[in-house]
Amino acid sequence: MSETQQRLLKLNRMASPIKTKLAYDPVAHATWKEGESIPYLALAHTLRDIEQNSSRLKMIEILSNFLQSVIYLSPKELPTCIYLMLNQLGPAYQGLELGLGDSIIMKAICLATGRQESHIKSELKEKGDLGLIAETSRVNQTLLFKPKPLTVQVVFERLKGIAEMKGQSTQSKKVERVQSLIVACRECEARYIVRSLSGKLRIGLAEQSLLASVARAFVIVENYIRKDKNFSPESEKFKSELEAAAEAVKSAYNRLPNYDILCSVLLEKGIDGLEEGCQSMISVPLKPMLAQPSKGVEEVIKKFGEHKFTCEFKYDGERAQIHRSESGKSYIFSRNQEDTAGKYPDVLREIADYIKPETKSFILDCECVAWDVQEKRILPFQVLSTRKRKTVDDDEIKVKVCLFAFDLLHLNDKSLIKLPLQDRREILKRSFNETPGKFMFAQSRDVDQLEDIQEVLDEAVKNQCEGLMVKALDSTYEIAKRSQYWLKLKKDYLEGVGDTVDAVVIGAYYGKGKRTGNYGGFLLACYDDENEQFQTVCKLGTGFKDEDLEAHTNFLKEHMIEKPKSYYVYDDSLRPDVWFEAVQVWEIKCADLSLSPVHRAAVGVLESKKGISLRFPRYLRVRDDKKPEEATSSAQIVEMYNSQEMLQNNNTENRSD
Repeated sequence: MSETQQRLLKLNRMASPIKTKLAYDPVAHATWKEGESIPYLALAHTLRDIEQNSSRLKMIEILSNFLQSVIYLSPKELPTCIYLMLNQLGPAYQGLELGLGDSIIMKAICLATGRQESHIKSELKEKGDLGLIAETSRVNQTLLFKPKPLTVQVVFERLKGIAEMKGQSTQSKKVERVQSLIVACRECEARYIVRSLSGKLRIGLAEQSLLASVARAFVIVENYIRKDKNFSPESEKFKSELEAAAEAVKSAYNRLPNYDILCSVLLEKGIDGLEEGCQSMISVPLKPMLAQPSKGVEEVIKKFGEHKFTCEFKYDGERAQIHRSESGKSYIFSRNQEDTAGKYPDVLREIADYIKPETKSFILDCECVAWDVQEKRILPFQVLSTRKRKTVDDDEIKVKVCLFAFDLLHLNDKSLIKLPLQDRREILKRSFNETPGKFMFAQSRDVDQLEDIQEVLDEAVKNQCEGLMVKALDSTYEIAKRSQYWLKLKKDYLEGVGDTVDAVVIGAYYGKGKRTGNYGGFLLACYDDENEQFQTVCKLGTGFKDEDLEAHTNFLKEHMIEKPKSYYVYDDSLRPDVWFEAVQVWEIKCADLSLSPVHRAAVGVLESKKGISLRFPRYLRVRDDKKPEEATSSAQIVEMYNSQEMLQNNNTENRSD
């Protein structure tokens, strides 16, 4: 018997009611027994309870309770439950997604419930949620024969089967499979199955809360229920251990974002085994290290202090994380772990040409930039964005690219992330060969004088770059963190506010005049990652071409919702004409930031009743490479505000001299 099987057996042997101070008993309060498959209704009730709560801490508690029962009674189904709660069908980088059109789902609801499609369409305009329509339609229906109750595993496998069906000829088969699922639904199950099918679960559960819930469940199961039957979840000891466990689980997931592996390690070795069991792995993308914005060269010197640093050209392209196994299999991922092999088949095919003989396997961090083959120069990002996103043939590739490698994270089965940048850079240059116009090392210069930074910045701008990345030479690679030891210094930052802002569209206002028929203005929000809220930061109506407004209107109409989410924080005076799901990030330029009595970005941080807003915001572009939760955070908005205040104070002092 393997170590994993022995551990699972021990967990199952613990499956008996336990007298503790916990309000939730993972066995007595579960709705299934040891050895039984988890009823989908148990998961649906958990999703319903989460949806009805806006408190992040309460959400974590509700989810943690359910996961405790899963760990005790059905540990092998833990990854399946997690994927369903996140509305995923496997690791995100595998790209298997649901998102059926409304027409297929409506046909299935009609067949399953006997309702007329015209009635459902009318109700959809009123409610804006096919999940609720399916639930009420199903509950009001009487069946002669009750189908077998759905289980978590059955639902997951059927959803996956539907997602894997391709082509127009499969539409009728999809309708049949969706119909069979709806017919078998009880109570609120239809709501969440239909929402899963449409790709919008709509419960407000962010991945960070789920990871915290997983940590909480394992802390209770492993460290308390087994050892101390009198513990209290209110104790300082519990809170301290929970905080450490949550950090360990989140760090492990950032290194290896695969729930199948994460759950396997947790069940086999516990939280203490995550450091060893969840290290970087070829074919599984790490979450990238990010940089802090910097207002100017003076701020760089001030922030780095005694640290030696390098100034590296900041290329205007797409972040690319390239993996290659010892067998020669190559992968390429975007900054949000999307598999982009279909977009860059030429890059993957040619990567072997740049490898030195001793380089067997690696994970490489680089920037993929549009390249003018004739002029031998970098082209703007707008040119790169015209390259097809899906699978392309060689004769369809019109935009050539060059890779600029700047970091090496893994080499020959060994993680390098804990080595200082200076060492990683040296190993990078020893492991690869440059090929001009194809594969080049990011241009950089180690400096320690203010004048030198300005000189390198001018050189970077002259070479068609956005600016500089200023990095401490002794910095390790901090996965998924916006590190204080990486600063970005863009040429645009010197003209006004210290950074562009990546904001999420959550609402729109109907256009007037020549904008009639389209949305004319938009309500945008930053993301508060601590409270998991979208907080309004500006109203936006400038920077758009006519075709931009038409494209945004057509796209956002598909994501309208009846009312704002419980995690949207806004002032009623800003209420838009229509609300949207938080699905798209826009890059915004502004003149400066100011305290606002109506906008809610970082509300209460600087003044008790005021947030921060962007003044004179202007639309730049869509950030397809960012998820809504990766938008500019409220903490960053505060930093940007304080940075401009410091600069203004310094200018005042200089003038007084």
